[in-house]
Amino acid sequence: MPPKLRGKWALGITPRNFTWILKDRLAVCERPGGYGDNHRRVRRQEEIIWIRENGFGHVVSIITAPHNLHNYVEMNVSHSHRPFSNDAVDEWAKSLFVELKSHLAKKTKVIVHGEEVGDRIMGAMGAFIRWSGLVDDPTEAIMVAEKLAGHQLDSSARALILRAHELR
Repeated sequence: MPPKLRGKWALGITPRNFTWILKDRLAVCERPGGYGDNHRRVRRQEEIIWIRENGFGHVVSIITAPHNLHNYVEMNVSHSHRPFSNDAVDEWAKSLFVELKSHLAKKTKVIVHGEEVGDRIMGAMGAFIRWSGLVDDPTEAIMVAEKLAGHQLDSSARALILRAHELR
């Protein structure tokens, strides 16, 4: 059972690099608690509380290892693990996109996290925007993803966005 918190801690803290992909529907963030030497257990708990208290109905983790997924269970937060695969990017992306579409169709607010909010996750979100038909033009989908990322995406992220329509 999640701990009972009071005061300002009851609302948790916003995960690092939190970014809306689709306002009030789909967002991305850094792994709750951080990653590597920056990981903090207390911060992870506070960020998961924030996710729960802000109405996110589902969390999708794309990190390779299942580290800390048990914390979602302990905090009563629905989650799934969709580890990124360099060997089967298209299959991974299509599976992720189908899952996201299903949650969004049910009006479930979703947050996707990787170790960091980098080219991998932003390329996947740009590809999802194109795959779902929200932005059909590949150049425009890349521009949207790059604007959200705040920088030019690497070639593998751009390539995924370019071929997203083939994954439908």
